[in-house]
Amino acid sequence: MLGYLSHCADNGRESTSVAFMYKKETMHRLMVLFRLQLATIACFGQITGTTAPIPGMFPNMFPLGTGQFGALPVMPVQAMTQQATRHARRVYVGGLPPIANEQSVATFFSQVMAAIGGNTAGPGDAVVNVYINHEKKFAFVEMRSVEEASNAMALDGIIFEGAPVKVRRPSDYNPSLAATLGPSQPNPNLNLAAVGLTPGSAGGLEGPDRIFVGGLPYYFTEAQIRELLESFGALRGFDLVKDRETGNSKGYAFCVYQDLSVTDIACAALNGIKMGDKTLTVRRANQGTNQPKPEQENVLLHAQQQIALQRLMLQPPPVVTKVVCLTQVVTVDELKDDDEYEDILEDIRMEAGKFGQLVNVVIPRPRPDGENAPGVGKVFLEYVDTEGSSKARAGMNGRKFGGNHVVAVFFPENKFSQGEYDD
Repeated sequence: MLGYLSHCADNGRESTSVAFMYKKETMHRLMVLFRLQLATIACFGQITGTTAPIPGMFPNMFPLGTGQFGALPVMPVQAMTQQATRHARRVYVGGLPPIANEQSVATFFSQVMAAIGGNTAGPGDAVVNVYINHEKKFAFVEMRSVEEASNAMALDGIIFEGAPVKVRRPSDYNPSLAATLGPSQPNPNLNLAAVGLTPGSAGGLEGPDRIFVGGLPYYFTEAQIRELLESFGALRGFDLVKDRETGNSKGYAFCVYQDLSVTDIACAALNGIKMGDKTLTVRRANQGTNQPKPEQENVLLHAQQQIALQRLMLQPPPVVTKVVCLTQVVTVDELKDDDEYEDILEDIRMEAGKFGQLVNVVIPRPRPDGENAPGVGKVFLEYVDTEGSSKARAGMNGRKFGGNHVVAVFFPENKFSQGEYDD
């Protein structure tokens, strides 16, 4: 009995050993076949005399034979390729407005990609899939190709449904691996101007020259704020911060100028300016101690003059009065000379009289001791009615005079009658 059990045990061990060896050999053969497939994929097109291509497989890739290994499931090569490149074909889009949905995002980015010349995978839509996280207001937009995804990175800051969105790489993006799959940077020849973007604006809101603009009235539109800031030069990047739920402005923004030398000039000219019932706070986002250089003083002076015009144009509609106040028309030196003063007074009287019947023209002059009197540098036009004053304000505001743009505003009648010429 014991001998029989021992014999059975020996046979069991032998069977187990044979089975193990068979499984090991099977796995080895599977690995060899798999490696052969990969090798064929890497150099497909160079093996001749093979069978007709099978759907889902590269041309000239030989299939597994029938029988023991014929039933082995094989993922189609196209699906394998898509999965391997997916991290490099997706882009993150943040700051979406509440009304965004998958269809609107897909349609928008497909149209924009076509408009800028970013489609490189042939005709059709560049976007193949969109996933939106409605709670956190972001989306993952999947492109057809790695190159198209890289081109989409140039769309950072584009306006979608009235809000600027951020376009970034997703967190699973692998730069070193992506570099082997296709271009990792946007094509420099993209026509970004076709969609209102400036070349090189992607990532433009980073760095030490990033400017914080706070204290903006909530009713200011993005176009108005841009116009205000662009008084100093073209912007490389701009971002008006908005409430994610309502889409309304939060009253502050960030920007970067293309010419970084105007950064401090813009900060100095804009900071502290009153806009309606608010006061602007404009400084470098990373506050430093940089001050305008001496050679920038003339630029700063001109910028301050320009900003006065922009500020008044952006304020709410003023109260109409019979008195119009002009600034940036005369200088202190011109007012000191009696003959020149009389010439200026007569010229202004004749020009202002074209808009209506004048009651009075007042141009305050410096005091004899050299001290400035209230209102020096301003010109006051008093008309018999608001029709004349309204025409004068509309006709003279923004007119160029001596290289400067004239600023014309209504002035309180009671202050004018009492000789209170300061604001």
